[in-house]
Amino acid sequence: MRKFEKSHKLDNVCYDIRGPVMDEANRMIAQGTEILKLNIGNPAVFDFRAPQALVDKMSESLVHTEGYSDSKGIFAARHAIVEYYKSKGVEGVTENDVYTGNGVSELITLSMQGLLNNGDEMLVPAPDYPLWTASVTLAGGKAVHYICDESSNWYPDIDDMRSKITSKTKGIVVINPNNPTGALYPVEILQKIVDLAREFNLIIFADEIYDRLVLDGKKHTALASLAPDLMVVSFNGLSKSHLIAGYRCGWMCLCGNKKGCEGYIEGLNLLSSMRLCSNVPAQSIIELSLNHTEETEKLLLSGGRVRQQRDFIYNAINDIPGLSSTKPEAAFYIFPKIDVKKFNVTDDEKMVLDILREKHILLTHGGGFHWEQPDHFRIVYLPSVENLERATSQLAEFFADYKQN
Repeated sequence: MRKFEKSHKLDNVCYDIRGPVMDEANRMIAQGTEILKLNIGNPAVFDFRAPQALVDKMSESLVHTEGYSDSKGIFAARHAIVEYYKSKGVEGVTENDVYTGNGVSELITLSMQGLLNNGDEMLVPAPDYPLWTASVTLAGGKAVHYICDESSNWYPDIDDMRSKITSKTKGIVVINPNNPTGALYPVEILQKIVDLAREFNLIIFADEIYDRLVLDGKKHTALASLAPDLMVVSFNGLSKSHLIAGYRCGWMCLCGNKKGCEGYIEGLNLLSSMRLCSNVPAQSIIELSLNHTEETEKLLLSGGRVRQQRDFIYNAINDIPGLSSTKPEAAFYIFPKIDVKKFNVTDDEKMVLDILREKHILLTHGGGFHWEQPDHFRIVYLPSVENLERATSQLAEFFADYKQN
């Protein structure tokens, strides 16, 4: 019988949503074991609910959204996105520059497929949201990881970034606010990235999906607002800020100076047309959503649920001997550091597998985010404080006598 293998294009693609840890978790769940999942940023799993106004709006719109839309999206949605970018200080964007997508994930892959040839390079942060590296690789490119420095609040190391630019480099990926670290980059850091892109004539890819989930009264700066003379491809959506991950509602916006990018834009238009259009019912709520942020903002204020959970997890992690962490300023992730000498850790994936088997807590190891040292793991702090108390108590017990074989 003829045997069919996966495409060789996938040989070097690593997207660590599955793997040994997830396989073991699924096996345990199938056997009836209750697992506390701290591994995925899906608000609905943790009893967050979409604002009722958005649910009602989509319901009302269903009978009017049964056909395909324009491949880039319905005009009202794209117009609302243009107005949103204007409110963030990004000028010169038109509805024709906006592409709606089935979540930002689809558009990340599309943006890399439209640009990269075999051997082209893309600067991607380490740690990263792993879809970026996977999408670069799938497109035939090479993801070159620049270091984000934990000792500097996880800000990008500009000197490291500079040292890794070659004649093959096409662009720089910037994830701000950051997943997995929860870092929020100040204007000074963003300006240095812009200056570097300007010096080497690179496209900037700005993943800003968490820009409305900023804590402590701080403000997010849209990278494109600092670079009107450069091509900046900005990504955003509603999955996180409006608690509707399952609706698959994201967008990509071409900002700034597009001179010299005409061929790339032609490729994006072709790829956008090939998938016909994104989820039209989800598009119908974009306009309302971008003017409906009060409920999310309440979660972030002092006393709000996300703020309380961030404060708790930060203090609880730093109270466990052998663990430490910087304080997240945005999103809903924390990226603790492990004292590898204390615990003799040489394999962070084995460590989180040990935690899963012993304490029934599902985490993501740092290597899943292309962090090369076995000294970090990510916690999603979306569960209630009560569940986070249970989790951190179990982690404290685990690390009290853990030594990796």
